[in-house]
This record gives sequence, structure tokens and C-alpha cells, in this order.
Amino acid sequence: MLKKNLLILVFMMWSFVAPAQQQLDVQGHRGARGLMPENTIPAMKKALDYGVTTLELDVCISKDELPLVSHEPYFSAAITLTPEGNAIPEAEEKNYNLYEMTYNEIRKYDVGSKPHPDFPEQQKMVAYKPLLAELIDSVERYAASRNMQPPHYNIEIKATPEGDRVYHPEPEEFVALVMQVVQEKGIQERLILQSFDPRILEQVHNTHPNIPIAFLVSNLKGLEDNLQRLSFQPAVYSPYHKLVNNKTIKACHQKGMRIIPWTMNNKTRIRQLVRMGVDGIITDYPDRVEVPVN
Repeated sequence: MLKKNLLILVFMMWSFVAPAQQQLDVQGHRGARGLMPENTIPAMKKALDYGVTTLELDVCISKDELPLVSHEPYFSAAITLTPEGNAIPEAEEKNYNLYEMTYNEIRKYDVGSKPHPDFPEQQKMVAYKPLLAELIDSVERYAASRNMQPPHYNIEIKATPEGDRVYHPEPEEFVALVMQVVQEKGIQERLILQSFDPRILEQVHNTHPNIPIAFLVSNLKGLEDNLQRLSFQPAVYSPYHKLVNNKTIKACHQKGMRIIPWTMNNKTRIRQLVRMGVDGIITDYPDRVEVPVN
């Protein structure tokens, strides 16, 4: 009888712990930037191999109005080789404006072969900036072929007021182009849209109120002041990880918001924030996460 009661107690304890672990959202930053060329299909597949729950990625727009996956709205000198195999001088990188190039032109640039000084473990290979639609198709097939759970997506819309009609469309058109792909691929139920630009978030909220929104923050204003920049409360508050403390986590949870900081690559810091109670983490190195992710 004692043994039976002990087993019941262990099961009850496990049943309380397991759901809490499952709720942690581990997001592969730009796929798995520490291990593979950023924002590429191989990076997303590698992140899935390490069991992430969400693929974090950035979206820009080409001249022919196609959403593509890229952190900068231009070809970064740090990661790019031209179609001729030449490096791009840093002083000239912004001249390689994706919004002024067709996707056929963009596809010819190599963003995977040049060694990245900040990520020495990154595997080098010829790689290109994929269309958002192609990336979704590829990772959905990859997950299905390996009997993985379908991934969630955290898509950052890269925009600034100064960049309107220079590096990207204005918010209304930008959001519409991204959401057209999202709806065509049927991933609305597995999606977060995030941005540093409140105009983008307001547009998403007004036109697609059922899509969870994450407010990216890198300033020192604090939670309350930052939330005043929006006319609504987002589902997720996403600050730079060094801005996160117990008070911020508690305040977010009291408001019914999740808090998912970015970008943590240090194992000790990852463990610390998980113990503090964050709802997710964003990391370049999903292989360094030491908590259950499924």
C-alpha cells in the first residue's frame, strides 16, 4: 500500500512539473544562427533537429513585392558574397537594397560561404535568402518527414519610419504582403508576428486581431512606458535579455502577457532566466538549451 501511494505521489508531482516544462517556448533565432547560415532553410532545419518549438525569422520585401527572409533590408557585408564571388565592402552594403532588387536577382547572392567572425561554429555552405513561402514549405515538409510536431513561427517584420518606401513598403502594404503568404500556407494558428516598430504592430492588431503580437524592445524605458507606445496590450513582451529581471517578469504575468526575451547564447544565462520564470527564450544556439522543449 505504501509503495502504491508513493507511486501515485510521484505521478502527481510529475503531472504538475511536466506541463510547466512544455510551456517553455524555445525559439531558434534566425533558425540556428550559431550553427548554420542565418535565416536560411538549412538553419531552420537544424533548429528543428534540436527540438525548438518556434522558428524565429525576419522578413523583408523585394522589388517585385515578394516577402523574403532576411534580417537586413540589404545585403550585409558580414555574410554576403556577390554572384561573382566577391565580398561587399561594408561602406557599400546599403547600396545592395533588397527593395530595389527583384527576387531573381537576390537569389544569386551567396549568404552562407563567408566565415562569420561572431559565430565560429557556424557551418559554411553556399546558401541564399529564401522566399518566406519557400521556407515555410520546406520546413513543413522536413518536420512531417521526421514525424516532428509542426513548428511555430515568430516572424519579425523589419520596418522603420525612415525606411518607408526606401527599404520597404509602408506598414499597411507590408503587413498585407506578409499575411497573404501566412494565409496561403495556413500557419495562422502557429504564428506570432513581432516588430520593434509600433506602427507595424498597430496594423497587425487592426487588420488581424486574432494573430498574437510580440513587442520587441531594446530601450531602457521600462515595461509601463513601452506599453504606452501601443493602443493595445500585446500577447508577448519581448525585451533584450539584459533588461529582464524578476520585477519585469512578475509585472508581465500580472497583466496576462508572456515574456520572451532575446537573444541568449550563454548556458548560465539561459538557465537563470528559465528559473526566473520567462515563458520562452530566443537563442542562436538551440543545442545549448538544457531544458525540455517538447
